[in-house]
Amino acid sequence: MASTVTAQGGLTLTSRLLAGALSGLAGGVAVAASAAAPASQWLPWMVHATLFGVLLGAFTGGHRQSLGSSFAVGVLAGLLDWIGWQLTLSVLLAGTVPTWALADAAPAFDDLIRTALLGAAAGTVLYGLSGLLRRRSEATESIEPRPHIVVVGGGFGGIGAAQRLDTLLARGLKADVTVVSQSNFLLFTPLLVEVAASALEGRHVSAPVRAALRHASFLHGRVESVDTADRVLYVAAGAQGRQRVPYDEVILAVGGVAHFFDLPGVAEHAIAMKSIDDANRMRNHVLAALEQADLEPDPDEQHRLLTFVVAGGGFAGTELIAELFDLVHDVLHHYPRLHDLCPRFVLAHSGDRLLPELPAELGDYAQQTLGRRGIEFRLGVRVTAASAASVCLSDGEVIPTRTLAWTAGNRPNPLLENIGNGRTGPLAVDDCLRATDLDGVWAVGDCARIPDPGQPGSFYPPTAQHAIREGKAVADNVAAVVTGRPPKPFRFGGLGVLVSLGHRRAAGLVAGRQVSGLLGWILWRAVYLSKLPGAEKRLRVLADWLLDSAFPRDIALTSSGATAVPASEKERHV
Repeated sequence: MASTVTAQGGLTLTSRLLAGALSGLAGGVAVAASAAAPASQWLPWMVHATLFGVLLGAFTGGHRQSLGSSFAVGVLAGLLDWIGWQLTLSVLLAGTVPTWALADAAPAFDDLIRTALLGAAAGTVLYGLSGLLRRRSEATESIEPRPHIVVVGGGFGGIGAAQRLDTLLARGLKADVTVVSQSNFLLFTPLLVEVAASALEGRHVSAPVRAALRHASFLHGRVESVDTADRVLYVAAGAQGRQRVPYDEVILAVGGVAHFFDLPGVAEHAIAMKSIDDANRMRNHVLAALEQADLEPDPDEQHRLLTFVVAGGGFAGTELIAELFDLVHDVLHHYPRLHDLCPRFVLAHSGDRLLPELPAELGDYAQQTLGRRGIEFRLGVRVTAASAASVCLSDGEVIPTRTLAWTAGNRPNPLLENIGNGRTGPLAVDDCLRATDLDGVWAVGDCARIPDPGQPGSFYPPTAQHAIREGKAVADNVAAVVTGRPPKPFRFGGLGVLVSLGHRRAAGLVAGRQVSGLLGWILWRAVYLSKLPGAEKRLRVLADWLLDSAFPRDIALTSSGATAVPASEKERHV
């Protein structure tokens, strides 16, 4: 079954402001006439009512609301207007300090009734005008063909591009925009390891895509293939089957997937850290290992259950082993039979030092900080194989363990293999983020190889801060192309990098300066908190952090299938 998906535009900012001004003007006339206001008060009142309507239109005119919602929002806006003007600004302009006391507010109650009525009337009129303008806009769109821009991917690059295009639509961009993503939320991946370590709730580090879009459409589905010749995407979208989505310009921001290099047993037994499901699986797996170790009579098996191996010594691997160390030692007091045992943590890294993305001094600081806690390092070696009971390293060492976390390799999304002839690796793009050998295709983030003009022959790193800015830049360039303007080269120097080391320690570079220790940890949390999408998520994460500092981490297993030991081996101990 094939179908065509198109996007619908919304009201532009100009339309919302005009509708709001007319609504405020109409509401002001209605209130002044009903109150039989003196002629001398009409002009200042109408100016006030018009400005009130403009603000109401700017902030609420772009939302599709019911008549009841529009009425209620208008009344609330009238209340805010009364508090802001009568009780605050007018008092300040009179040269006194607002007290907001009931006795001072009582003389202005008549104004409260008037502004509430103004809000109710303006909200009702705005509802009608917005609906009329929206219907006219959609009727015009159905007659006049508009370019269709499709964004594929719901990560930092894709959502950065989608939100920027959504803003441009509000400013009058004549185009249809559709966002296609296999997940309906943006995952804040820098905090994923804290979900795995039971320090944060998974829902708190993800934000729904639909809530971020006012004018663009969203399609929850997986892009199976891209026909670049006919400019068509084929999307698997739930019960609707395979859908055909034509495009004029497509932005690919599909990220990457874990790469296990076809090592024996690794794909089957390692846990990657790419999604909420991965993080929850890791958390449940570690807690299940503790539960089983508390019951295990065999000392060797107990040791195996309490050994945790992380492959990869970059940012993700370093943060993960630090957080897993904190998780296990924070909850170990719940397991009486394990009090005299010492859990083992091993990080295997193919490089000759930890954190190659940072200067050597910071990498050494991180290794020494973690080493003092008892974390072991195997540098210059690779994981070569894995089973349910052990991990093999390239130097011949075999580590008995039930837990292998994988952060040692990523590869571009398999979707890219269906674009072009025998393509491998990320898409090559020019400095404007446009694919060098495909018309109408743009790419950002992990799935793109973007040249860095500051370092000839090198490419921008696949970090969240780069992906966000690449998304905004590619949106501007695509909008420029569809309106007949030339695109602009992408330039970004990076703001810095930070890595958490657990125990209220971190290290990194901020504005070219090295930071470490408690100051680095404070900066790490402050930066990530500020980058979370939306005030709600920031408050939830902040609350999680405060609770984590005051109480032990939660040890409830949230999956009935969580297990650290194969069923056949568990039966041996029953």
